[in-house]
Amino acid sequence: MAVLGNPDMLTRKIKLCHINAHITCRLCEGYLIDATTVTECLHTFCRSCLVKYLEENNTCPTCRIVIHQSHPLQYIGHDRTMQDIVYKLVPGLQEAEIKKQREFYQKLGMEVPGDIKGELCNMKTHLDQRNGDAKPDDMANKEAGEEKPEEGNDYHRSDEQVSICLECNSSKLRGLKRKWIRCSAQATVLHLKKFIAKKLNLTSFNELDILCNEEILGKDHTLKFVVVTRWRFKKSPLLLHYRPKMDLL
Repeated sequence: MAVLGNPDMLTRKIKLCHINAHITCRLCEGYLIDATTVTECLHTFCRSCLVKYLEENNTCPTCRIVIHQSHPLQYIGHDRTMQDIVYKLVPGLQEAEIKKQREFYQKLGMEVPGDIKGELCNMKTHLDQRNGDAKPDDMANKEAGEEKPEEGNDYHRSDEQVSICLECNSSKLRGLKRKWIRCSAQATVLHLKKFIAKKLNLTSFNELDILCNEEILGKDHTLKFVVVTRWRFKKSPLLLHYRPKMDLL
């Protein structure tokens, strides 16, 4: 009880250098960016570092456990909680990363994706609140209520968009009547599985595999990730194939 009552114990500060080992990527030795965790062993790395590593390996860089013999990229997933922790612990890291991404798109003469614009707006709001420039709660709530319908009707149209062609390469399934679609780059392979299953009246979206370049895609991969890693130097649209899980090519 004496310990619980000690204010020094409750306000104890920990230096960032003491926890660096838990919030840095073993591959690049920098702070985690787009934190991605191996589902088999729960070790976390930067997504770009891990994807590049798994192009030639199928084991975890830390513990060397085999992730999957042939498709290790299906067994990694974005760790939003870890990334939020890193951004909160390391001052200026999120701002610097968003700035880099924005400069990258501007250098290529491309429009900055909606998700990056949204993060910039959220970041500005957070900084205003921290500097004492925040609006009164009643005014903020009123404005939020007024803007909510418009935001709800956007359906991610302000996001970076990806054009896709969905082809069936199995005789056990029928093709889609409309195989050309355009959707947010933040949509995942899982979203596509659900879309196809609904259109084909399948009992479960888990019955499907979606492939790019004859490689099965992980359900958590975003379309932006697929384009960058599988379709980088090819022309639009992104060509994807679907088939039943047990249907071997």
